[in-house]
Amino acid sequence: MEEYFGNELVKKFEEMMENNDEFYFDTEELEDIIVYYLELGDFNYADTAVNYGLKLHPNSLDIKIKKLEILLEWEDYNTAKELIDELKGSSMENTDFLVCYAKYYSNLGNPRKSIDICKKALELKEEENFLHNFIADEYVNLGDPFNALKHYRKALKEDPTDDYALENCMVCFSDLNKSDEAIAFLNEYLDEYAYSEIAWFEYGQFYFNRKNYDEAIKGYDYLLAINSSSVGVYANKAACYEALGDYKKAISVYEEMLELEYTKAFTFYKIGLCYKALKQPIVALNAFQKSLREDPQFYLAMMEQSYIYEEMGGMSEALHFAREATHLNENNLDYQKRLAFLFIDAGKFEESLTCLKKLVDTEPSRFYNWYAYSEVLMLLGEYEEAILVLNNAVKTHHRAELYYQLSNCYFNLKDQEKGKEVLLQALDLDPSLVSDMQKKYPFIKDEVKKAKARVKKKNSEG
Repeated sequence: MEEYFGNELVKKFEEMMENNDEFYFDTEELEDIIVYYLELGDFNYADTAVNYGLKLHPNSLDIKIKKLEILLEWEDYNTAKELIDELKGSSMENTDFLVCYAKYYSNLGNPRKSIDICKKALELKEEENFLHNFIADEYVNLGDPFNALKHYRKALKEDPTDDYALENCMVCFSDLNKSDEAIAFLNEYLDEYAYSEIAWFEYGQFYFNRKNYDEAIKGYDYLLAINSSSVGVYANKAACYEALGDYKKAISVYEEMLELEYTKAFTFYKIGLCYKALKQPIVALNAFQKSLREDPQFYLAMMEQSYIYEEMGGMSEALHFAREATHLNENNLDYQKRLAFLFIDAGKFEESLTCLKKLVDTEPSRFYNWYAYSEVLMLLGEYEEAILVLNNAVKTHHRAELYYQLSNCYFNLKDQEKGKEVLLQALDLDPSLVSDMQKKYPFIKDEVKKAKARVKKKNSEG
């Protein structure tokens, strides 16, 4: 807003538009107005300024190039191409035009043509840092990190404070699997620019990714010495201590981090995990509770409370927090499985069915989802529903357990013929399970004896 109030040209232009006046602006003034709107991302106002500029200065190449910028932002490539063809003859020595020309081909998915145009622009010796980054980005689009790296390094040479080029150099080194060259490059850069926050962050990340946590901590410490308010760096440093198993130091770093944060829920949660790893469940529980006071809908802290209460034997509290966490994150299948288990453990079989149905709908390829779902339906006496579920299950899982379950359903519904038929299938698939299945489903006990007798008789006759 300060820029607007300090920009007398923009104020004058907007007042003119509001009052339907017509004031004179020279081309440089109009360019400043257009650039102001382009930087603000207000392309409609930029276009209004361009059109007014062309009314005053119909032959201005610079204003026409600004029009081309707007057309590219609007993805109006047909009109853009017409304007490029009009400007090409007079503007091939104009860097701004060549950048737009290159962007046109980049947007149309032709990075090679875009690179050729950028290289022509480099001959003009202007905006070299920007152009090398542009070329490098196009090589990335071509899947060519080798040439991309060359140009990011050239961009960095033009402007050693270019964080974008520095970060992307490291990405390219990683893509090329050149870790020795990467750290040599980074050390060389830090020798010259020892106060670069991005470089120290990259140094820390480089060693963190290679599990050299002590060296990563060194990088993060240098960065914190330069800027002690870098909240994310504290988190990375704490993660190093966690990876080293030094949870007390990790907690200490997280506590430093709390002093700087506005939103502290995640940090309290991480502190809770560290205390949990230290086998201090009461202190961990306290940290998770603080996390929830900061953000009452933070389901990660809710679920961790559920685990701790379960560990301490507080199953009703464990169920309560698991239910709340799952309600806030319904698509998390691990949460659904845990909630189903806790419902079943509490004897709340009907409540578990919602979770179990979601599991079979979402993960039909997992046999045990079907097995558990049909088991609970049988416990509730819902044998007809269980048969529907099991008939779907056996389409994907030709497993004896499901046929034993199915036979139990038919016997309970007094459909002896179906029960016998399916029991024979189960015995044929895996007779070794029969002892366990007879304990689970007493109805099939006598039928198993009969079925075995029939099979024995049939074999002797044969």
